[in-house]
Amino acid sequence: MMPPWLQHTWVRLVDLGERLPHALLFVGPPGLGKRLLAETLAARLLCDSPAADGQSCGHCEACRWRLSGNHPDLHLVIPAADAEDVEGAEGEGARESPSGKPKSSQIVIDQIRELQSALSVTGHHSARRVVLIDPAEAMNVFTANALLKLLEEPPAGCVFVLVSSEPRRLLPTIRSRCQQWAFSRPDDAALAHWRSQAGKEVSALLGVCGGMPLAAERLAAAGGASLLARFVRDLGQVSTANALRLAAQWESWLKAKESAAAGFGLPQLVAWMQRWVSDLAALRLGGRVRFFPAQEGVLSALASRASVAAVSNCYNDFAQIARVAQHPLNLRLFLEDMLLRYARAITGARE
Repeated sequence: MMPPWLQHTWVRLVDLGERLPHALLFVGPPGLGKRLLAETLAARLLCDSPAADGQSCGHCEACRWRLSGNHPDLHLVIPAADAEDVEGAEGEGARESPSGKPKSSQIVIDQIRELQSALSVTGHHSARRVVLIDPAEAMNVFTANALLKLLEEPPAGCVFVLVSSEPRRLLPTIRSRCQQWAFSRPDDAALAHWRSQAGKEVSALLGVCGGMPLAAERLAAAGGASLLARFVRDLGQVSTANALRLAAQWESWLKAKESAAAGFGLPQLVAWMQRWVSDLAALRLGGRVRFFPAQEGVLSALASRASVAAVSNCYNDFAQIARVAQHPLNLRLFLEDMLLRYARAITGARE
């Protein structure tokens, strides 16, 4: 079912009909349902008899192929590390290749070469073919250039749908070949129905997920409540004296199987730290808590100990830290530096 905050966009896509461009780029923060919308659009384009609301019928031959994961005209291009999320439960260690090495988090050029080969032959079921690429920013420059050739001279009847949470990482030439559709955080009115259906645990995680409802649902299903409880407890007790010890504990925490199963890694931890410090800064400046409303008491106590300048500087530091969170040279040193910066900010002299 299409979430209410995407319904208007869905209607616009359906209304385009045959005027739909050959390449679309869905951009916006993760957790809004961009991938869901892309998959729903692909299902409609391949369906033999779409319903009146534009949704695929779900029971024609094309829909049965798609639902079984075997539609020959639907091409899903994703990193190998994400493949198990689509294929189903592969068991523990699915993010490792048979050789024991971690699966690639990039979309590699061989995948685009295979796509080029597949698109060079006539479609199997109909004149329409769909290529879904997610996340598009996972392509390196060589992969992107290979895709660019397809976008510049698309095969007849082929629609490309690219999904990206970080469109600035895409080549400008890729962006220019696609019609961009931007998505933003749903407002309270759009979330009203979702809140009425979501449980308390899911609603409590909405803030830390930046107001992204589907991200909150995924986090809750993966044990996000316990992750958040530990995060808040540790940050409420951290000091310059114990920051290095906590960094060692967090390193083990991030490497634990439970964290990996929840999709909780360093980028997510850094994002939480950014939002936590943002709330601290807001309180020191007389504003309101945005991301951690249930932890306002803890935040207020910490904010009362910090200066405006210290918290503001820490916020700016974390913006820089986030840029290298995907590929830190040394995880322990990265965590030590981050926690020491935070500890100094909350123990600085008050203005």
